[in-house]
Amino acid sequence: MERYSVKLDSSFYERDTPEVARALLGCLLVSRIGRKNSLVSGIIVETEAYLGETDPGSHAFRGRTPRTDPMYGEPGRAYVYLIYGKYCLLNVVTRPVGTAGAVLIRALEPVEGIEIMKERRACQDLRDLTTGPGKLTLALGITLDHNTVDLTQDLLWVEPRTAGEIQVSSRIGVSDHQALRYFLKENRFVSRRH
Repeated sequence: MERYSVKLDSSFYERDTPEVARALLGCLLVSRIGRKNSLVSGIIVETEAYLGETDPGSHAFRGRTPRTDPMYGEPGRAYVYLIYGKYCLLNVVTRPVGTAGAVLIRALEPVEGIEIMKERRACQDLRDLTTGPGKLTLALGITLDHNTVDLTQDLLWVEPRTAGEIQVSSRIGVSDHQALRYFLKENRFVSRRH
């Protein structure tokens, strides 16, 4: 696999959230969490944009709290939170400091470290390893300990790659029906068709 020497820098993330959500599609999310020098990676095939205090689907809709504080921080940081008491979800902080915004990484196409992913997920089905936001964090070793990690450094990062055709739909599990979910057309690792 071609290895890029360039990681996306913070200026990539310091833009409007939907723009970042689209631009992340096709990029490679890389994790060096856990086993020393073992890389685990996947192509980002599905994202959702959360627009901050103007967005009823966003954690920041009711304003800044200790939980949502990372969403107001430096662009290019991880915002990791727990749902259902057991699944961690990875978001990428967007927009300038002081303005909430984040992109949820919903699904990946596995590329490197597939045996490590299978072990972490206790799953042998390649198609099922990273086809959801809770699945991909388990596969990459991402936990609450990685909340606010700088995604431009050497633990967890994103490398630029080109995307195929992008489709748009409303977000999963959000009732406002805003078209803020982006995914690669016909990619079999997208979490679900909408």
